[in-house]
Amino acid sequence: MTTNWDAIRAETTRYLQDLIRIDTSNPPGHETPAAEYLAGVLKREGIEPTVLQAAPGRGNLVARLKGDGRAAPLLLMAHLDVVPVEADQWTHPPFGAESADGFLWGRGALDVKDLAAMELMTLLILKRAGKPLARDVIFMANADEETGGKLGAGWMVKEHPDLIRAEYALNEGGGFGLDILGRRVFTCQIGEKGTARFALRARGRSGHGSQPHPDNAILKLADALQRIGAAELPLHATKTTRLFLEGVAANVDQRYHADMLALLDAKKYNAAIKRLPLDDGLRSMFYAMLHNTITPTMLHAGSKINVIPSVAEAKCDARLLPGQTPPDLERELRAVVGDTVAIEFIDNNLGREGDHPTRLFETIARVMARHEPRSPVLPYLVVGATDARHVGRLGTRVYGFCPMIAPTAELDRIHGHDERISIDNLLFGTRVLHEIVSEFAAGA
Repeated sequence: MTTNWDAIRAETTRYLQDLIRIDTSNPPGHETPAAEYLAGVLKREGIEPTVLQAAPGRGNLVARLKGDGRAAPLLLMAHLDVVPVEADQWTHPPFGAESADGFLWGRGALDVKDLAAMELMTLLILKRAGKPLARDVIFMANADEETGGKLGAGWMVKEHPDLIRAEYALNEGGGFGLDILGRRVFTCQIGEKGTARFALRARGRSGHGSQPHPDNAILKLADALQRIGAAELPLHATKTTRLFLEGVAANVDQRYHADMLALLDAKKYNAAIKRLPLDDGLRSMFYAMLHNTITPTMLHAGSKINVIPSVAEAKCDARLLPGQTPPDLERELRAVVGDTVAIEFIDNNLGREGDHPTRLFETIARVMARHEPRSPVLPYLVVGATDARHVGRLGTRVYGFCPMIAPTAELDRIHGHDERISIDNLLFGTRVLHEIVSEFAAGA
């Protein structure tokens, strides 16, 4: 059976447009309409879906294409919720899914309704072709990833593990073709940072706003936040980051080789990162791959403009490298802010690193070599968090691979304004993902 890729391009684009137009901003979520939309497409193709609600409106979809059982299942993962938008800051309506300038614009175009559309299309192509499979291919589209996954993948792992149990999974978090120092490499996420979100709380003496004094909780908090913003926490080179940076060093021009490797050395990092001609996006990414990070994101203090409050608080989003724990982070943080503020951890999930190489990783690398023969696939540590932290508890080896060629400036649109994906990239990703899944699921 010959695949008409022009028709697949149009069909996948239509599925992504339909998904973007369903507003699943989380909070509040309300992913059930998107899950039911996917269910309708699957039913029309003869694939029986299941939609399970962890709470009213919080739907999770599962569908399975059966193999002959010679090998354990492969799970395709994506989430249907998206982060909220500031609609007045967008060039195109964030839920309009407009096509313009070769791009499809809208919230979720990169995170990650694009992957849901690619995985859906992959399942449909396999079904239409009737190709014998050694593995079941399971498609799971979840609620609630953007606020931790407790009503999504976490709930599925706890309440319905047998529906999604698999040897391997493909997920978000990698697959990007990054141009680094004149060479392109593709990332395959085999690990991710953990979270250690906390409240930073300063206390002082209340009083009348007309009589300032130095024991002001807001000033103490501001000083601590300023110190955090200026600080560089200790460097920690994990196994995955070593593999990635060593792989980049082996492929770039020889004049950059030593400085790329020097990024792994705490004593040489600062000088090397300054010498390397990298854009700001890559500098930020490398820093986050090698350090625990802290980003203040919310502030609260005071109830009236003429009253000095006794308490000021900041919420901070901290990300931990694999092997690091909240107490480790607190020790690093205390060295920066001292004992003038209280630290209260709100939640945490430890980072993870997976196996490399494996049969799935080798399949990914083999397929990509056909499409981009000069661009190696490298193990990668994603600096955010994904639903892999939940599914991994079932023993599943989860890899992040959503194939895409995009400059880091495009990836910066994730969670930002004017999120978009090029329609060429949507086809590229669908084609590559189909080949990976088809080859891996067909072989025992």
